Amino acid sequence: MTYLIYIVAALAEIAGCFSIWAWWRLEKSPLWLVPGMVSLALFGFLLALVDISAAGRAYAAYGGIYIGASLGWLWLVEGVRPDRWDLAGAALCIVGASVILLAPRGA
Repeated sequence: MTYLIYIVAALAEIAGCFSIWAWWRLEKSPLWLVPGMVSLALFGFLLALVDISAAGRAYAAYGGIYIGASLGWLWLVEGVRPDRWDLAGAALCIVGASVILLAPRGA
């Protein structure tokens, strides 16, 4: 379930940040900021749902998932296909995130 929360959180964060990018860099209407702010609030809420002992650890593990989701956004929304180096880097990050999430920890 944690991975699903992270994936949805990543999409919410990317969509929220993209709304700012669209307004600022693509000269879209300031109305783009409204759903962007809602999306960023959803992102924060979702990260708080992750069942892990420390916020910093939740954020660190999320970073790896975020990288993979960002490359998915690059391909699906921006139409730029990730190359093998993008995919290799994302795979390393997801493995690293999994180590953080799944490591056995004492009480």
